[in-house]
Amino acid sequence: MSLQGPILIVANQPAAGLAQAFIDAGAFPVVEASWAGAATATAEVNPSAIVLSQPEATESDAALALVNHVTHAAPFIPMVIRVREDRSSALPDALPIEEDAPVEQMIARVSAAQRLRTLHSTVIARAHSLKAERDIVAELPPGDPLDDATVLLIGRGRHHPTLSVAVGERMGVMGALSIDQGAGCLIARELDGILIGDGLPAASIDAFLTVLAEDSRFRDLPVAVLSGARAAPQLPNFVSARDPALLLQRAVPFIRMRARETALKRLLACIECKGMIDAVTGLFHERAFGEALGQAIEDSGERGVRLSLARFSFDFPMDRRASVDVARLVSRLVRDSDFACRQEDGSILFAFGDTELRDAHVAARRLASVLKHTMLRSEPAGPAVSPSVTLAMLKPADTMHTLLARVASRPVAAA
Repeated sequence: MSLQGPILIVANQPAAGLAQAFIDAGAFPVVEASWAGAATATAEVNPSAIVLSQPEATESDAALALVNHVTHAAPFIPMVIRVREDRSSALPDALPIEEDAPVEQMIARVSAAQRLRTLHSTVIARAHSLKAERDIVAELPPGDPLDDATVLLIGRGRHHPTLSVAVGERMGVMGALSIDQGAGCLIARELDGILIGDGLPAASIDAFLTVLAEDSRFRDLPVAVLSGARAAPQLPNFVSARDPALLLQRAVPFIRMRARETALKRLLACIECKGMIDAVTGLFHERAFGEALGQAIEDSGERGVRLSLARFSFDFPMDRRASVDVARLVSRLVRDSDFACRQEDGSILFAFGDTELRDAHVAARRLASVLKHTMLRSEPAGPAVSPSVTLAMLKPADTMHTLLARVASRPVAAA
């Protein structure tokens, strides 16, 4: 693995061994600073990552100044803080790692976080280009990325209800009672982290972690296990704790980082499509969808290509998190020939390009089934929300408005 420099190490005691390890891993320069000079050193060095010791009570003002500086930095500056076993972190937004963790694990954690910094730099540059070319402003939606995060919670032991409630208060949660069930959710969903509670066989957990480490798609995914287990450097964003509250506290910075990465990837897709894609949902903006639909209807008339339009609606009002979750699920299922958007009422318009009505009907019902069984619920304990599907095929005399009117007014068929 390679590292970017400079790296800033903040500690009141010299950390020559740690500094040399970062140099050996390719980082240059590596700068050391005390807590008193941490904020000044950050402003002067502009580090690509900061490694912190746990600040003492007398250093709280210096720690606050450092956090304020890093919070507003662009591109993102990852902070990794060394914490004592079974102790809370003094800086809740920093990525924790135990003080006695192998240096290889420290380097792997910093390297994984720097990949987000590289992505952020790319998005900033592309956004500037889009603003210069088309006067379109592309930026991340305001607020904490954790508000839009979704995690997988696996477990069934005595701590599971406590952990489930605590997680559900801060982010979206998918529940699984077994490792096998959780593995299925991992494939079907776009997740920002995995929390593994108690009540599961240790051998199954170890096997699951091995599979995650061997699959490049999930290697950087935050994984938190309720135990005293230690992870190898192959899982750079692994944390563990014996207490549910401490486990969640340690996992949150990693989940937030992952959610920010996911948001940046959606924003990058928006920029590459010249602003046509909604950076929140990954689907077309309504206006862009209308333009694409009008073009598809024109192409159908010229080339005789089939076109079907479906509308997925929901009988019960959904909160923002559930509505966005539906749209993001749909964005993962859109083929190259299809396009879709989310309407103001939360319903989804989905255009099936080059598709006969019969095939579109089958595809729409399958998509509705996926949404029913995997979307987040507005109330975790409430009933599953089942989407209804209205489907229409383009007729020779149709315009965009008549086609949209038919999917809005036709009797709805339950999915």
